Amino acid sequence: MSMLAVSKEAKASNETLYRWYGDKIGLFKALIEKIAEHVAERLRQALGEGAQLYQALAGLGPVLLSVLLGDRAVALNRAAAADASGRLGKVWAQEGRGEVYPLIVALFEKLVAQGRLKGSPPEIAALYVDLLVGDLQIRRATGALGPLRDRVIKERAERAEARLIALVGVS
Repeated sequence: MSMLAVSKEAKASNETLYRWYGDKIGLFKALIEKIAEHVAERLRQALGEGAQLYQALAGLGPVLLSVLLGDRAVALNRAAAADASGRLGKVWAQEGRGEVYPLIVALFEKLVAQGRLKGSPPEIAALYVDLLVGDLQIRRATGALGPLRDRVIKERAERAEARLIALVGVS
């Protein structure tokens, strides 16, 4: 991925991209922030409103999975994997996971505090993401799996939630 290739595809000048984003890392960071903000905003609303936290959990799965498996995220994963310097992968982890994951942990902290789940919130969050995403993200990035239909995403999210509650839910 070069800035020149991006500018040609975007039908913008190379100079404009450099002025707006500074460099390829800046552009990559802006793209990741845009993707992560959708999930982060949903989580912030759920955490701030005192909403039904199980409803927030049920709503999180489909949104997170759709974002992580969407065409934009797949393209960014591919670009990060192809970057021999590793800089894009670090930005992806910092800006994407670094923004959203603490909010997921916060959701589980509230569920544990309410006595709805038992265990360490960071471990519960890791388990949930593992159950939800599994190897789907890498399979999408490598082309081994095509886009998933909304119904499949919803069913996967429901299974992840049910399995999580079976494992760490309070009876």
